[in-house]
Parts: sequence; structure tokens; C-alpha cells
Amino acid sequence: MFFSNPFKSRLPQMSEAAPGRASPIMTPAPHAVHGRTIAAPFPDGIKTIVVGMGCFWGAERLFWQTKGVYSTAVGYAGGITPHPTYEEVCSGRTGHSEVVLIAYDPKEISLDALLAIFWQEHDPTQGFRQGNDTGTQYRSVIYAGSQEELEVARESAKAYGLALAQAGLAKITTEMKVDTIFYYAEEDHQQYLHKVPHGYCGLKGTGVSCPIG
Repeated sequence: MFFSNPFKSRLPQMSEAAPGRASPIMTPAPHAVHGRTIAAPFPDGIKTIVVGMGCFWGAERLFWQTKGVYSTAVGYAGGITPHPTYEEVCSGRTGHSEVVLIAYDPKEISLDALLAIFWQEHDPTQGFRQGNDTGTQYRSVIYAGSQEELEVARESAKAYGLALAQAGLAKITTEMKVDTIFYYAEEDHQQYLHKVPHGYCGLKGTGVSCPIG
């Protein structure tokens, strides 16, 4: 039950984390929607960023439908446990967030534009939850690929934070880091809402527009 699991409301210490494993839990297959690769190496010029917006199923669909996005994948990042499983992440004992890897062409879509979609399509003020989904794995995150991209993300957070404040909403709780390891989730979770079109999607924004992007 929720109240018997402390890791639904706090991240684990190293000594409390699930041990994980040395080998990946899956080998990335081609994207189920368009057949392009979901893993590096990507074509020249393609950049990547990792974001978490709650349950990763709906978030991945949002971005694979976005013009300028080359490919997407779901996985786990920001925690301690190496190569975790979905069950381990949901236990809260890995410290990971459910995330989407976005491979995009900056000639077709800017990082600011991607971040605007990120901010507007979920609620980044909720801490360790997203809507009815409660737990540390549902926290809002941005894991950038470089310090420069992290600064872009921080500036966008400041701009959106002001917009939220003007609307009378709470402060942004989004975790932002650089160079975080991304672990691919199981094949069943990749492009889940393409495979199960009427499956669960928990995305719900605040209704506040992002002033950048």
C-alpha cells in the first residue's frame, strides 16, 4: 500500500536502492511508428534531450507526433539502480523517473520549442506525482545533454515560472540536471500508445501558455 512504502514520497539513499544488474534489460528495436532507430548513433546533426512528465506512455506519443522530432524512446533516468526494470522503478527503490528520450533535428525544431511543449503539456508544480499518478517516478524532470542546454532549460523554467505565478499557480518543482544516464525501458513500453491506441494517457497541462518557443 502507498502508506507502507516510504519511497513513494522520497528518493532512496544509496544503501536503500534496488541493486539492479550489469546488463541492459532490452535491446533497442526500430521505432514501432516510423521504423527509425531509437538508439545512438543517430544521423549527423540530430540532438537529444531527456524529459519526464509523469507516465511515459503519453509523453512519448506527444513527442513522436511533433514535427522535427526524429525519434523517441521511453526509459528510466535520474536514479541510482543500473538497468532497472519497470517493477523496480515503480517500487520507488531505484530513484529513477519515467522519461522520454527525444532525438530531434534543431534545423526543424528548436530546443526552446520542445521545452515549451514540455512545460505546457503537463503540470510541473506537483513534486512526486502527476495527476492521480503518485510516486517519485512520476516527477517532472529535464536531463540535458550539455551545460549549455541545461542553461537553456533553466531560462525556460524561469519564464514559465513567471507565467504560472501570474496565473496564481504554484512554483515549478522540475528537476534539471546534465549528463544523466538513460536506461531503455522494456520493449512492451516502447511506443506503447501506438501498440495499444486506447491505453492510459495521464498528460494534463495547467492551461498556462509558455512565453518562449
